[in-house]
Amino acid sequence: MEAARRMKILAAEDNPISQSMLRSMLTKWGYEVLTAANGNEAWNILQSAEAPRMAILDWMMPGQDGVEVCRRLRAASAEPYTYILLLTARSDSQDLVEAIDAGADDYLTKPFNSSELRARLRAGRRIVELQEQLLEAQEALRERATHDGLTSLYNRVAILDLLRQELARATREPLPFSILMADLDHFKEINDRHGHQAGDEVLREAARRMKKTMRCYDSLGRYGGEEFLVVLPSCDECGAWTMAERLRQSLGDEPFAFGEALFPITCSIGCATQPAGDAYDCDSLIRLADGALYTAKHRGRNRTEVAQPELVVL
Repeated sequence: MEAARRMKILAAEDNPISQSMLRSMLTKWGYEVLTAANGNEAWNILQSAEAPRMAILDWMMPGQDGVEVCRRLRAASAEPYTYILLLTARSDSQDLVEAIDAGADDYLTKPFNSSELRARLRAGRRIVELQEQLLEAQEALRERATHDGLTSLYNRVAILDLLRQELARATREPLPFSILMADLDHFKEINDRHGHQAGDEVLREAARRMKKTMRCYDSLGRYGGEEFLVVLPSCDECGAWTMAERLRQSLGDEPFAFGEALFPITCSIGCATQPAGDAYDCDSLIRLADGALYTAKHRGRNRTEVAQPELVVL
């Protein structure tokens, strides 16, 4: 019964006595009950942000009837799934066909037996719970497919997809657009001196610090090894340089810890910007950022360099 106590259910019934009876039974069985006196109220509740996952709908109601509410809900293909049981005084087999065709999961004829209603709701709850498990499994698979297992950032494929989407939008609108390529300095020495577990912890902590520094609509991904790609929508060259410096300082201002060991970590960053009205391709922008990153490494590391736009080959 623990699952039922946590589950909301809608009881849509225009007869006050029948509605009161339903509320009393459902509450006794451990459900959190929402009520509606007509089809329009029921529809609004089922469209709300915290809509119940189960609904008992009377067939004949003012406004929209139960079948129409059911049909509209199924046409919307809403997720997560809502289990719907229709109540009606009709008993003709054609009525059952109409209810099922409208998308009802079950059908109960009035006057109904309370034990039968309870059993059917238990079956409906199992369907809802199985669908929740399926959605959780799908989300876990999506997360694994798009995120790096070590840092929980976007992986290379996902961050490049985001880059292409945001670059296309910036070109279309048009808006300035920038990317950063950040690389941790002397990362191999961390693995050599402290071991790969220390290196992994540095990568996780670096990801956490950088992500905390960014704007809510920026994107950060692990491009490969100790290299990170940052996507900055609506960001000009000055803004990109400012963001790069904030990221660099977020890593360099405080030492990283692994066990009792403390060691400094710095990064080098290359910035590349597509000015509003220009149209770079994705590969050209990445080459620009890579070139600026190489320059930052060549000039002593722990610094930010801005790419020269005249080097873009369109």
